[in-house]
Amino acid sequence: MQTTPKSLRVHIGLFGRTNVGKSSFLNMVAGQDVAITSSLPGTTTDVVEKSMELLPVGPVVFLDTAGVDDTSELGVLRIKKTSVAMDRSEVVVIVTEPQVWGTFETQIAGEANAKKLPLIVVVNKVDTGEVSNVWLDIVKKTTDKIILCSSVVSGNRERYLCRFKAELMSALPEERLTDQALISDLICPGGLAVLIVPIDLQAPKGRLILPQVQTIRDALDCDAMSLVVKEREYSHVYSVLNKKPDLVICDSQIVMKMVADTPQDVPCTTFSILFSRYKGDLIEEVKGAAMIDKLRDGDKVLIAEACSHHAAEDDIGRVKIPRWLRQYTGIDLNVAIASGRDYPENLSEYKLVIHCGACMLTRKEKLVRIQKAREAGVAVTNYGIAISLLQGVLKRVLTPFPAALAVME
Repeated sequence: MQTTPKSLRVHIGLFGRTNVGKSSFLNMVAGQDVAITSSLPGTTTDVVEKSMELLPVGPVVFLDTAGVDDTSELGVLRIKKTSVAMDRSEVVVIVTEPQVWGTFETQIAGEANAKKLPLIVVVNKVDTGEVSNVWLDIVKKTTDKIILCSSVVSGNRERYLCRFKAELMSALPEERLTDQALISDLICPGGLAVLIVPIDLQAPKGRLILPQVQTIRDALDCDAMSLVVKEREYSHVYSVLNKKPDLVICDSQIVMKMVADTPQDVPCTTFSILFSRYKGDLIEEVKGAAMIDKLRDGDKVLIAEACSHHAAEDDIGRVKIPRWLRQYTGIDLNVAIASGRDYPENLSEYKLVIHCGACMLTRKEKLVRIQKAREAGVAVTNYGIAISLLQGVLKRVLTPFPAALAVME
């Protein structure tokens, strides 16, 4: 629970009017006071995140949002944050009170339905008012997943919590309850994956970056072996192996050297391309890379990086990719940067979005970003795919993925 990154957790959004008890419900589920509660409207001013282990679902993070009926001076900004939280949510929970179901609740339910998100309705404060069957029938037209509870009556917590877990389990897509593969479907038990890991200025001191750690763990989980080397040692290490590796994976920045040192009959790819499949839509992002050859002088390109790291002198997203783009195309491009959870609303202004591997986002968040680009008519690709195309080795590093390779060809 302590070590699972937020990006790998199920994101559950709590939505509703002010003072219906969203924060109280979160505190009840958590079994502790993780969110400030008060009878004063607008107590929750920003999205409150709470990570926890909610068995049998597993690692989750709750997004406690501001009231959708907030009429204070900051209400517009708060509601905007609430709307952004909807994009991050994999399950939408509407918290309401007995006999309260109107425009605000219908609007939230409609947005969840439009995004094809599972919906649970929590009728809170049942100790303060009666829930009529006529009113319940109205709510049931929206969803059959309805929980009646009182967040402040502690004696019933376990009953309410068990019911919520049961509804949550039935609401989540099957694939969200199943571990996704990074490389375990690309190598067999007993197989060998060689990981080429550069130790540069952007590598955290004393640690590996998250995609590398996850890849090693996925290899272990499928009873395979992983051999980790730096780029300078790769050629020598390969020469002394007594068997060919089943897969070679490298950082995108050294893809040309990796391809040059790897025999043609050995499948190889990059960590970023693995994460395009793991966190996004590899086929769509391979298609999007074709836009690079169609860029014209002055076109706007968005570099989207999911983490808010301190940019190094030769930063991959802010410096190297823009430089390689201009060298490859030979034209003057207007390159913009969006970092962290910032993602422009005016996507239609761009010709191309080049997204990072999204190791700090959930798969749903990345898919929402891809969908927003699609709706705006904007091509989207990712760091590893773009860099491999710019350096002339994209076909080679797509060999482990026949469907993506067919799209490229």
